[in-house]
Amino acid sequence: MKNKKLIIILAIVVIMIPIAYNLFSDHTYHLEHATESVRNQALAVLKDNDCMACHSVNSVAPPYSVLPIIGETIKKDMEFGKRSLLLDDVVATLENDGLVGEVDLAKIEHAVDANTMPPKPYTAIHWGANIKKNEAEVIKKWVAHERMNNYKSMSASAEFALEPIRPIETEFAVDANKVALGNQLYHDTRLSANNTISCATCHDLAKGGTDQLPVSIGIHDQEGPINSPTVYNAVYNLAQFWDGRAHDLQAQAVGPPMDAKEMGNNSFDDIVERLSADKELVTQFANLYTEGITQNSITDAIAEFEKTLVTPNAPFDKYLKGDKDAITARQAEGYDVFKRVGCASCHVGEAIGGQSFEHMGIFDNGFALRGSSIETADKGRAKFTGDEKDNFKQKTPTLRNIALTAPYFHDASANSLEEAVSAMAKYQVKENVTQEEITLITEFLESLTGEYNGQSL
Repeated sequence: MKNKKLIIILAIVVIMIPIAYNLFSDHTYHLEHATESVRNQALAVLKDNDCMACHSVNSVAPPYSVLPIIGETIKKDMEFGKRSLLLDDVVATLENDGLVGEVDLAKIEHAVDANTMPPKPYTAIHWGANIKKNEAEVIKKWVAHERMNNYKSMSASAEFALEPIRPIETEFAVDANKVALGNQLYHDTRLSANNTISCATCHDLAKGGTDQLPVSIGIHDQEGPINSPTVYNAVYNLAQFWDGRAHDLQAQAVGPPMDAKEMGNNSFDDIVERLSADKELVTQFANLYTEGITQNSITDAIAEFEKTLVTPNAPFDKYLKGDKDAITARQAEGYDVFKRVGCASCHVGEAIGGQSFEHMGIFDNGFALRGSSIETADKGRAKFTGDEKDNFKQKTPTLRNIALTAPYFHDASANSLEEAVSAMAKYQVKENVTQEEITLITEFLESLTGEYNGQSL
């Protein structure tokens, strides 16, 4: 009996410590913020509600996290927070009147709409951390404000002008002559050491900008370590390659020619020597570049061509612009499900992706369930940055033309679009997504196939 009473007393103490701690901590959105700008109001909500306690690289567990049961819950919440969204840049941007990114806006908006943040176990311990109704309204008003001022679609109908997904509108200034030269070089096998591999080998414009293989096949039939991402709409990416190691298209064009398994050259000088034997090509370069044929001019021309590989006018673009008959009723319903379950938290903007690096498996360990060992390519962004927080993060792929680019993910672990949607629902959003909803999302994604040079892909 004494032991039972002791256990009860200890349990009460364990429960009361965090409650007392939070009663004397200020987590309240103060009314005086209501007189400030919508950006400052949003900043106050993010800071006053302890969001940074879990969503910051500098998060520090409270003193009572050493307690049993409660401590494990707190640590789990903090780990999840860091995997799903870091607010450090958002807060710093708001404090310095900068531009908040589309992905951050979409993630915060979804958390408020779905009432998923803070998690229920967290609020049971941290009473003051709940997002109140008026605070949720502040966040939604702020998101709309940011989109109106920075991401409003000028071609979408009024109904869809502030959606997280936008029709392709941005036009990139290019030199038509360099584009023509870049197109030629893109398809030129002389960029490889034995004249067998071109850029188009792994990024075939007739195959959705990919090779539709699990991993690409390079020089001497060598298999690469990763699934080939599409080159279509790559100009919209925040960086290139799955791990983002190239900051733009020209930097990306340097990589494959120098890779032993891809094009197999020892140096760019070898490529320059081969191309310089072509007198007509020498003249083409001389007319466009004072330096002639060099690594810089070769990659610049290829990048100039790749800037034109955009695919507007997908059926869904036309729908956003006001043509309600451009997609089916099921595809429209699929888009609503896509937003509700959180897919639009990462797949945003004109490219519907490519704007962030996301942890593969926020809720569940997809690598463990994959049934194979962790490969170097799985390390993702961390391979380039060396930062542990980037471990297993891959660049979010564009969803444009996604129906054409199976298999899916960096490891090609999903063979069909429906399989990919099912995996994302399980690993990334952990919603109770039904098979019917998975099918609806898949049908919506099929409406994202666009046009290239006026012809549907």
